[in-house]
Amino acid sequence: MNNEEFSMKLNEIKERVLSSSTPEDESKYTESLFESIKHIDKQKNEFWYARELQAALEYKEWRNFTKVIDRAITACENSENAISPHFVEVNKIVSAGVTTKSISDYKLSRYACYLIVQNADPRKKVIALGQTYFAVKTRQQELIENFDDLTEDKKRLAIRNEMIAHNKSLAEAAKLAGVETPQEYAIFQNKGYQGLYGGLGAKEIHARKGLKKSQKILDHMGSTELAANLFRATQTDEKLRRDHITGKTAANNTHYEVGKKVRQTIKELGGTMPEDLPTPTKSIKQIEQEQNKLEKK
Repeated sequence: MNNEEFSMKLNEIKERVLSSSTPEDESKYTESLFESIKHIDKQKNEFWYARELQAALEYKEWRNFTKVIDRAITACENSENAISPHFVEVNKIVSAGVTTKSISDYKLSRYACYLIVQNADPRKKVIALGQTYFAVKTRQQELIENFDDLTEDKKRLAIRNEMIAHNKSLAEAAKLAGVETPQEYAIFQNKGYQGLYGGLGAKEIHARKGLKKSQKILDHMGSTELAANLFRATQTDEKLRRDHITGKTAANNTHYEVGKKVRQTIKELGGTMPEDLPTPTKSIKQIEQEQNKLEKK
């Protein structure tokens, strides 16, 4: 890939991202960049092409990028993981002026991409951003695959940690929509709870759980209730960004409607309404303290 081809490829990727993002939405740009070059095969497995990742990570020369891939493959071997599920060599036909030519490429799993960004040039800003993206997404995938094997306490810890991360993203999306002050954000959050909890706001949920003023309601939810709230947060975040919602009232209404839709889904599946789920005897903080004690032994 020469300099001209590289620039065209990088611009193509960026245009795909920016066509669905607002210019000021810088926090979403990086995730969108890597999501925009993700592919899904017939078996619904996600993968990335190495040459597209090369452009996204701002490597001009394929020969230089293959050195990074080689280091990633070595890291995969050293971790005692099979190479073939993660690094699949393929040939692609591309246009070359008036004719076509065959070029070598790789189909990469998310884990392979994670290893690549870990072994890439750390001086590049996009590498640091890629490391964060693939590390988080790889961890989420591991969590999904092993979730059923976790104890209830570990499930609560895992989902609560996801909630912390996604609430940051939700706050950014809300701010972009026009929810600016802490008071406005509190109202915005309350609308989400009201939609999910059949009209109950944060204060009512707090009282229903019998919590002290200093205790946070998310720290006193079981895994099922936390999962419902995580779904509410992630879906609201995506809708605010995807539909370019603007204005406090519109953002509040969006959060309420998403919460209401999650509640309706629970009802249709025959599940227990979140306000009727039992409050665990242990808080998240207590579980964390117990975990820390075990790790020190």
